[in-house]
Amino acid sequence: MLGKTAGSLYWMARYLERSENNARLIDAGFRIALTRSSTAEAEWRSVLVTAGQNYAFQQTHQDYSSQRVVDFMLRDPANPSSILSVVKQARDNARTARTYLTREVWEAVNTSWMTLGALLKRQVREDDLPDVLAAIRQQSALVRGAFSGTMLRNDGYNFARIGTFLERADNTARILDVKYYLLLPSVAHIGSSIDNVQWETILRSVSAHRAYHWLYGTEISALKIAEFLILYKQMPRSLAFCCEQMNDNLDLLQRTYGEETDAVRMGSSICRDRLSRPIQSIFDGGLHEFITDFLRANAALAQQVERDYRFVE
Repeated sequence: MLGKTAGSLYWMARYLERSENNARLIDAGFRIALTRSSTAEAEWRSVLVTAGQNYAFQQTHQDYSSQRVVDFMLRDPANPSSILSVVKQARDNARTARTYLTREVWEAVNTSWMTLGALLKRQVREDDLPDVLAAIRQQSALVRGAFSGTMLRNDGYNFARIGTFLERADNTARILDVKYYLLLPSVAHIGSSIDNVQWETILRSVSAHRAYHWLYGTEISALKIAEFLILYKQMPRSLAFCCEQMNDNLDLLQRTYGEETDAVRMGSSICRDRLSRPIQSIFDGGLHEFITDFLRANAALAQQVERDYRFVE
């Protein structure tokens, strides 16, 4: 497979995952702002920081009102990371790799782009926001279902899966980091009802609320939630799950092409050195420091994948 085609499949998957992740972040910000209206602007700022869009937002906006942040993240043409922008980029990459996609996958991606283009043609009212965010998640699920159900398990499939899980791991890590350092108003609130509401909202933002309670019951604690989102391998958005999936697909690519790559070694190192420790050890060393190190390693792995497989010829 040409490097350009592999890169298109990889970035198609990353952008589709990013659109869903950003929809979930907006939903989390919306829920928290409703429960804490007095600090709503701080909550929306934390959402932008998590999404890596705060600097761009500050260039054109003076305050963090709900309407401005939501519109910026959903549809602002000046924001290359808005949901509308990243779905368009996903569609453009899918079109570049069209001959390597099944008809069902291409149609799902193209339909997603057209549906969201119509849905986000105008500014979304606050009353309509939950339905719009649900539609964005649904479109992402339709593409994922078509991809899982119709694609050959070949090198193109592996490149797309690597893109998906690199993006998902990055998102989960950022959510955890921002929760711990920006959403919590003060140390005095740790363990309080305010803290618990925030943690529950974060669980909802990664579709993990019910699964967490199946595993841990009604107990809400920072340690257990961090363990669930970092180390629990059965949780499809945990760092450990994403890392294992990336490694599986990197190994398959290595066997397909018959040559060892630095990306495989780096992926194995992330799982072995960072995600095999007990959660208390991670907390003792500092959750923020752990996540910062993980994000750096994850980004380095993404760059190495691009180099090893020559996405830019």
